[in-house]
Amino acid sequence: FDWFFNMATARLLCRCSSLLGLSLRSRLQYSNDAGSVTSNPRLRIYTRTGDKGVTSNFAGQRLPKDDDIFEALGNNDELSSAIGLAREFCLESSSHDVTEFLQHIQCILQDVGSHIATPRDVATRTKLAKTTFSESHVQKLEQWIDQMDNQLPELKNFILPSGGKGGAALHLARTICRRAERRVVPLYRAGQVDHQVAKYLNRLSDFLFTAARYVAHKEGKEEVVYHRVD
Repeated sequence: FDWFFNMATARLLCRCSSLLGLSLRSRLQYSNDAGSVTSNPRLRIYTRTGDKGVTSNFAGQRLPKDDDIFEALGNNDELSSAIGLAREFCLESSSHDVTEFLQHIQCILQDVGSHIATPRDVATRTKLAKTTFSESHVQKLEQWIDQMDNQLPELKNFILPSGGKGGAALHLARTICRRAERRVVPLYRAGQVDHQVAKYLNRLSDFLFTAARYVAHKEGKEEVVYHRVD
């Protein structure tokens, strides 16, 4: 499907197609303009199937690229990219373990994308089963939030996005997460996305806020406190 290729890399295609049960033969068919399988197993980055502004979701629907589903997918992809950038900044310091959490979350966001691309109101039972989203992912975030928050000083003031490169990047990822959640909520109300996905994104923004503070604390970076400007 064309939307897989819009997720920026062939790596994402392989990850999602594996999750959704697409065979290598199927992936090769999607990468060939004529629909025939070539002997070259290398996957193409471009398909040309979306050049007219229409693409497919995993349920097989052909929809305009500005459909709510693809808007949510794009925001989810942007969120993962922002988290990846924040993780790279955090890797510059060995004083904390947030990088492992962030990599785990990026993998879960791939599953979130697969779920969004499979509308619950029209997809087949088989495809629905392959894209279920577990409550345990939300519980894991809550465990990490509590784990980090227990090591932080009490928050007594509003803080501005700050706290070094890693902390500031995590604050930016938090704001993108809120936008991704806002794009998913209409899909949830329409019965196209399960509640657990919307709940995960809501909790993820809390995680990213806490992680930003945690990184700043561990790296000895100052958090800028809000002051009213007259």
